[in-house]
Amino acid sequence: MADADLVFTGGTVACLDAARTRTGALAVRGGRIVALGAPAQALIGSRTEVVDLAGRLLLPGFQDAHVHAVFGGLELAQCDLTGTTDVAEYRRRIAAYAQAHPEVEWITGSGWSMESFPGGVPTADLLDDVVPDRPVFLYNRDHHGAWVNTRALQRAGLDAGTPDPADGLVNRDAEGRPVGALQEGAISLVADLVPKPTAQDRLDGLLRAQRLLHSLGITAWQDAMLCGRNGFPDVSDAYRTAAERDLLTADVVGALWWDRDRGGEQIAELVHKREIFTVGRLRSSTVKIMQDGVAENFTAGMTVPYKDACGCSTGNAGLSFVEPAALREYVTALDALDFQIHFHALGDRAVREALDAVEAARKTNGHKDTRPHLAHLQVIHPTDVARFGALGATANLQALWAAHEPQMDELTIPFLGGDLARHQYPFGDLLRAGARLAAGSDWPVSDANPIAAVHTAVNRRPHGEQAPVFLPEQLIDLHSALTAYTAGSAYVNHRDDTGTLAVGHRADLVVLDRDLFALPADEIGAATVDLTFIDGNPVHQGSSSG
Repeated sequence: MADADLVFTGGTVACLDAARTRTGALAVRGGRIVALGAPAQALIGSRTEVVDLAGRLLLPGFQDAHVHAVFGGLELAQCDLTGTTDVAEYRRRIAAYAQAHPEVEWITGSGWSMESFPGGVPTADLLDDVVPDRPVFLYNRDHHGAWVNTRALQRAGLDAGTPDPADGLVNRDAEGRPVGALQEGAISLVADLVPKPTAQDRLDGLLRAQRLLHSLGITAWQDAMLCGRNGFPDVSDAYRTAAERDLLTADVVGALWWDRDRGGEQIAELVHKREIFTVGRLRSSTVKIMQDGVAENFTAGMTVPYKDACGCSTGNAGLSFVEPAALREYVTALDALDFQIHFHALGDRAVREALDAVEAARKTNGHKDTRPHLAHLQVIHPTDVARFGALGATANLQALWAAHEPQMDELTIPFLGGDLARHQYPFGDLLRAGARLAAGSDWPVSDANPIAAVHTAVNRRPHGEQAPVFLPEQLIDLHSALTAYTAGSAYVNHRDDTGTLAVGHRADLVVLDRDLFALPADEIGAATVDLTFIDGNPVHQGSSSG
């Protein structure tokens, strides 16, 4: 047999298959895995590159099943407010960015946290004195809200007489005047005025994001918003250009945005977009439907109304962006055309509405291999947990959110009605009920690092923090958490020859600096990525990898 191009030896090779196979070597030829264990070592020849794992861990490459890579890449070049909750620090960074960029018409950025402000609502006056001469527009970390200054409100013509849009909210003072915070669909009232990134900006953002994602061991992903509308910019051209120019080193599934202001007449356009945005490593075979908002601003769709600050029911149970009967109709029609559906479903009512739509499609079309998946899943009603496995709907987890932190403890748990707070991020229940798990980051909403998410899924608290374990009955084991981020996401992305290490599979691989299976659970998050390979070719080499 011909020599291998590449052999890994001297460490742990975790295949992440159903048998939980672990071995000590892996061989690659022509971009494919050709041997595991002792047979792999036998393929070492004079031209074979040998990687000594030196006790490190080799895994299938991570795949992010829900990410906004172009947005994240663009925001890396804007005003970054992540990593702090201190309002004084926000103001310092905003002032410094404005001073460093006198040429930009608008000051833009993202990353502020709702817990930084009373009631989760920032105000324009906190921006007016640090940037008095230009409008400011800053997404919060979950991108479901925005913080703007008075100049931005004036540019948009927002005042006490401006009505709230049907799918959003303008935060106001006692006299009805906008205070400087916008929620959900109201974001577009100002966002539509912000100068759009150029085509080159968008391409640069994608390539910047690709480098970051590869450095985190990510070899493929599903971008959850191509051809965005409803206040979100369209970044799809960056992917098409990168794919056409062979600049895209990852395989990407593009989720085409469902415009919630329109109906079934857009389906023919989505068919056309699928063709246009399927080229090279890009395949746009998915439709993204955002069914609700987020819990912190009371727009996630719940079965029980939210409470107010006094603990009384408000009568507000959140939003359903697509009317449930229409959702069933649209999903059935899209499924018949072989589209995968990628739902944003955060509240338990939205989850139920999405599952009802999948069930309607199954009843009409049969169980087609369209692999629908539901992302976020903050609250799942216990009666709906078993439906994931029964319907073949994948649970797409953003595990970093399953932890005690101020946004959870101060802005969510006290306001959830009934016993919904006890049913948040029920990863353990889903796993025990036979659901298939996938995983993603939602970056730039949260950290893109899969290892950090795996740590939180296993420990139900972030690495390095001593907060109480969040709903400990819902933690999952290390193998299951890693499998969600590899085989589970590969399934969602229809990349059936990736996600596990097996002979014949593509050599999409990641080498971690330590063996996670040999560590105490609370040390998982300390691991870093040394090497990332796609089709056997290196796309990242860390500073510690020699």
